Amino acid sequence: MAGTDDAVPIAELLDERRHLLHVAYWMLGSSRAAENVIDETYRRWFELPEQARARITAPRSWLAGVAGSICLTWPALPELDRAGAVADLVRRTDSRGAGSRGAEPRGAEPQGAEPAALARHSLRARHARPTSARQHDTVARAVHLACVTHDEGLLTSLLAADATAFFDGGGKVRTLIDPVHGNTHVARTLLTLLARHPRTTLHPRPVNGRTGLVVRYGPHVAAVISLDVAGPHVVQVWGTLNPDKLRTWNRPSPGT
Repeated sequence: MAGTDDAVPIAELLDERRHLLHVAYWMLGSSRAAENVIDETYRRWFELPEQARARITAPRSWLAGVAGSICLTWPALPELDRAGAVADLVRRTDSRGAGSRGAEPRGAEPQGAEPAALARHSLRARHARPTSARQHDTVARAVHLACVTHDEGLLTSLLAADATAFFDGGGKVRTLIDPVHGNTHVARTLLTLLARHPRTTLHPRPVNGRTGLVVRYGPHVAAVISLDVAGPHVVQVWGTLNPDKLRTWNRPSPGT
């Protein structure tokens, strides 16, 4: 099970990825090759046994060293093998994250959610009072307030005792692999992820047809968080940090 000590602020995650891309681009002189190198770098990180990752005290330095070594041998690595390995990592990460849903900017249905995960949510929902859009909005905005004020007590009270959080980084950012369980652990993980930073902002926005949270780092959407609400509590949190799934959110609006 993922521990709250493993959570990393969004600002740190994005700065780390950009740093690695700069290293790879400086060595290879190609943006596309740099992206491939960093995908391969994170693949190697996530393939490490959990105990091995825990022993790495400076993950950014470790990742930079791996990226540099990959760049030195990059022409010798078959392109098709690299693409297949990255695709396999994404599939396995989604599976371990219990099918974290895609975050669509307009009222879309959950994307890629495993039947087992949806079944668990449906079972919980059947045992709770139906949640209206208005009640969902009220709970979501209270979660937003708790997060921006960094009020752990309030946030914990808004989460069901057995709440679960899933995070989808797509193997492209160093987010948590396993789900987080329990309202205290989920609250602490969210507050760590959303740690105060001059460039990090959080806004309530429609996500999958209900109010969710959109996290920006500077002008770009860095994460989208959707909430499953049953009665007065959040029962599941779905955090999408996979940059591939956030492209729609970061697409310029018509006329801009």
